[in-house]
Amino acid sequence: MKTPTRFAASAAALALTPAAAAAQSFDETVNSIFASSTGWFVNLIFSPFPGTTFPWIVMWLVVAATVFTLYFGFVQFTAFRHSISLVKGDYSDPNDAGEVSHFQALATALSGTVGLGNIAGVAVAVGIGGPGATFWMILAGLLGMASKFTECTLGVKYRNEYADGTVSGGPMYYLTKGFAERGLPGGKVLAVLFSIFCILGALGGGNMFQANQAHAQIANVVGDFPGVITGVIFAVIVGLVIMGGLQSIAKVTEKVVPFMGILYVLTALVIILINYDKIGWAFGQIFAGAFTGLGVAGGMVGALIQGFKRAAFSNEAGVGSAAIAHSAVKTKEPITEGYVSLLEPFIDTVVICTMTALVIIISGQLVADPNTGMYLLDEGASTIQTVDGNKGVALTSAAFSSAFGGFQYVLALAVILFAFSTMISWSYYGLKAWTYLFGEGKSKEMTFKAIFCVFIVIGASASLGPVIDFSDAAIFAMAVVNIFGLYFLMPIVKRELNSYVARLKSGEIKRFK
Repeated sequence: MKTPTRFAASAAALALTPAAAAAQSFDETVNSIFASSTGWFVNLIFSPFPGTTFPWIVMWLVVAATVFTLYFGFVQFTAFRHSISLVKGDYSDPNDAGEVSHFQALATALSGTVGLGNIAGVAVAVGIGGPGATFWMILAGLLGMASKFTECTLGVKYRNEYADGTVSGGPMYYLTKGFAERGLPGGKVLAVLFSIFCILGALGGGNMFQANQAHAQIANVVGDFPGVITGVIFAVIVGLVIMGGLQSIAKVTEKVVPFMGILYVLTALVIILINYDKIGWAFGQIFAGAFTGLGVAGGMVGALIQGFKRAAFSNEAGVGSAAIAHSAVKTKEPITEGYVSLLEPFIDTVVICTMTALVIIISGQLVADPNTGMYLLDEGASTIQTVDGNKGVALTSAAFSSAFGGFQYVLALAVILFAFSTMISWSYYGLKAWTYLFGEGKSKEMTFKAIFCVFIVIGASASLGPVIDFSDAAIFAMAVVNIFGLYFLMPIVKRELNSYVARLKSGEIKRFK
């Protein structure tokens, strides 16, 4: 039990006031309405194959990532070195059209993916699927690099470039233009569907889930208080940033993302190195759990489902969201941004998610039977028992705090930064989908931004269950439309790839520094 701080004591006192009681009642009302109104949508997206517990949407993502990996000749490995050179700016022409550099585009897209899915989402996966879920997360991250490459190449190729130097791109544009170029029907319909789901995803996974878990971690440190308070504070800060447009967002994310990424990874590394004697055992748990389940609900299949679900929610490969940010890059070669984008799932899932999982496993938060080594499940539930009964972000916080008492404060800072950066990036994704549907214009943009800020308050006020279910469903719905279109457009990406590689080898494409 943590010692209450002065702020926590104040919060506890505040809870006795009529205003705080009203805020708490608001939290409960929001949660009830939210849970009852979104259940049908969640059930539709996550319905399993008949006679199984395997959600069809997970297979949809896995198959697509595998197809792109094979079709492009394992581009995530063959192009890795050149991707890093591009991020460094070695091939960047300052005169190319676009709004942001390769690094800024990567940072903006990463700020939308490196978020609480890496902290709370991994804890959910490991808490349900056991350590074995980590193996499937890593595999999904490696395969997802090819999906990200495909969609971001198309995002740049079919973007709209305006006279004032701004650009708009993403699946809604390449579905419309790419299908028309190939003489295929239905591109416009797919683009509209994607835009609708993108707005829902922006308000759900890119907004409410972040606010929800940020509040949970802050309350875990300072003491319980109404979520509406956290929501209002976040809404004001995010609102001030997003009013400045993408360049304002890029300037913030290129500073915040490296800082928060390094802070979080270094913190995790310290804990892992302190427990270096358990590293081999932890990886043994991961591999054993991946193929046996170690007693978790659903066994191996349960671990696989949780691993792939969390990886997809975390890195968004195949979802199409990152293509919106990458479309604004300064380049005349679409394939270069495809290369840069494939680094996202690697950083997000293979590195950061694995770090989180290792800390949870090594710190001994999951309760196992000392005789059989099998993990024990909560009575009447499908989740693994934890030392203090923690779930979600609280489980990760407990794991980090087990090494040093003050680490929960470092994690709280990381959570706040992750949530903040994810929200401002997803506000841009949702805005581009909004303007695609309703047209460009200042008043239309301001309308969406205001709605986005309202949903921050709603997210902080609702409970984890309804928020995370709706977040997953909205984002995976984007992937249904996007991947369907990618199958028809991947020959265009193959043509771009072959042309670029040939010109790079011949020396036609030169370094600028």
